[in-house]
Amino acid sequence: MDIPHPAPHLAALDEEDMQQASPAWQAEIDGITTTVCASIDAATTLASLRTAEISAVGRKGQVTELRKRIGSLPKTERRAFGQAVNAAVGRVKTAINARHESLKQALIDAELGDDSFDETMPAQPVNGGTYHPLTLVQRELEDVFASMGYHVMDFPEVDSEFYNFEGLNIPGWHPARDMQDTFWLDDGHLLRTHTSTGQVRAMHLFKPPFRAVFPGKVYRYEATDASHEHTFHQVEGLMVAKHVSVAHLLDSMRTLLSAIFGRDVQVRLRPGYFPFVEPGFELDISCQVCGGPGCAVCKKSGWVELLPCGLVHPNVLRAGGLDPDEWQGWAFGLGLSRLVMMRYAISDIRLLLGGDVRFLEQFERGV
Repeated sequence: MDIPHPAPHLAALDEEDMQQASPAWQAEIDGITTTVCASIDAATTLASLRTAEISAVGRKGQVTELRKRIGSLPKTERRAFGQAVNAAVGRVKTAINARHESLKQALIDAELGDDSFDETMPAQPVNGGTYHPLTLVQRELEDVFASMGYHVMDFPEVDSEFYNFEGLNIPGWHPARDMQDTFWLDDGHLLRTHTSTGQVRAMHLFKPPFRAVFPGKVYRYEATDASHEHTFHQVEGLMVAKHVSVAHLLDSMRTLLSAIFGRDVQVRLRPGYFPFVEPGFELDISCQVCGGPGCAVCKKSGWVELLPCGLVHPNVLRAGGLDPDEWQGWAFGLGLSRLVMMRYAISDIRLLLGGDVRFLEQFERGV
């Protein structure tokens, strides 16, 4: 390929600088500048141009090394020497930019000159990409719950204070709000802090009895670490009927976890407080990253908090327009992001939304 060369960039210092400069080192600076500019103009590829650039003005480049000599010169010459070196650097960078544009244009001309290249054709994917692990696990969850008769719903990520807090038995004075600091909009709406916003929405939408799950993204204004992120995914589940119990809840959760992991997984149930359920529980899963000894994900405990759950609080049923003397319910809030980490033994939740192609390429390929 015939690559055009720009005009030489070897202009000498102006007359005023020449009068102030010492002929001994000025000749050396001009000589080095001429040599490096010649190597820049001789580059025939962008890679070789980059090599020439590093050799000239890189950290240990020929022109860069000249600056280190300023301290060894008499004070009367330092200013002029520094100006001469700066002028040399400027000329070299001008030469680099010009050569870069020339080489880039040559590549474009070569592509357009190829008769087999049709610039009007749409771009074709190289390999179809890969599915995100969150997508893979969410689809499995939806299939499992759909097979058990659940509606799979999608509710807004931007919601009102009523659905996110007040309807869930969390009034403005409640300390639970401090644990779920979120991002507020100027109009009083907010980015939901949990998929529990779907509980009251589902009660307004469906006539009981019913069962539904609502997966989605949630937001919290908090510091991040290996197991916490300001943006993450949850799956909320709700069942409303005349008579429900914790046994129904546990059976559904065991069915879910067995389907996701393809085996029985050790779980534990312990008391927990959440304003929208009474009684409330924490369902923990044995850490699938470390296998039990303890790691950063499980905070050295061997267990990961996965699924807060419990029987729906009467105040939440009332907010949904239901009579708690007639209807009962249970609900759970599954940490989908943490479930994905357990499924694939991912040690840092920040990888899920980090956008690193090397990480994503490890999962199932798309179409």
